Amino acid sequence: QVQVVESGGGLVQAGGSLRLSCVASGLIFSIGDMAWYRQAPDKQRELVAAISRDGSVDYADSVKGRFAISRDDAKNTLALQMNSLKPQDTAVYYCKVRHGPYDSWGQGTQVTVSS
Repeated sequence: QVQVVESGGGLVQAGGSLRLSCVASGLIFSIGDMAWYRQAPDKQRELVAAISRDGSVDYADSVKGRFAISRDDAKNTLALQMNSLKPQDTAVYYCKVRHGPYDSWGQGTQVTVSS
């Protein structure tokens, strides 16, 4: 059974940093693209950052220059380094893993940025 588990969320003051981690297990197929999404209260889930198997990255305009996505395929992990956090970054952050023809999601980790 595939499991995707995020960790690293928490409460931080504006201007601070957090590092989110995601680990995938139980995979049959090799991992393809991986991504972080977030969903704030009363808003749609949005893409924050994505990284392809060859290491190409893409970021939402709102986080460019502040967030950095990385992956370790040997450990089936994905990370998101978040710097210069703003109150508008407050959301539940989700990890998405593409493996073969499937997408698997984690349960999410809460990030709260106080002003």
